[in-house]
Amino acid sequence: MCVLRFSRLPDFATSKPPSVTLERRDGRLYYYRSVRDGEKVRKVYVGAGEFACISHEGDILWRTGWEAERKREKAELERLKSLAAPVLELSEAAQILTQAHLIASGCHRHKGEWRRARSG
Repeated sequence: MCVLRFSRLPDFATSKPPSVTLERRDGRLYYYRSVRDGEKVRKVYVGAGEFACISHEGDILWRTGWEAERKREKAELERLKSLAAPVLELSEAAQILTQAHLIASGCHRHKGEWRRARSG
């Protein structure tokens, strides 16, 4: 007969997947999750025996999905950065042309603001 104890676990859906440990002691399997509690890392007991194996496999599948999602997000971020690069370049060129036009029309910068030169 397998005796299971459950403890309160943090919400893993929004955080990094927990480090997990499947330990064998005296011929039995025990399953723990490492959970950060502020500055400390503590082990949280999940279960023993067959339940420990099932939980361990479930966490491995969850971690694999989490890592795949992070990889997809990273690829999407790189794609968006490559799309934004020409826009940023165009924006920089427009800013340089605007400054050149303001200087040519007699304006100057005062504490970050463009002002017309005084006449007189």
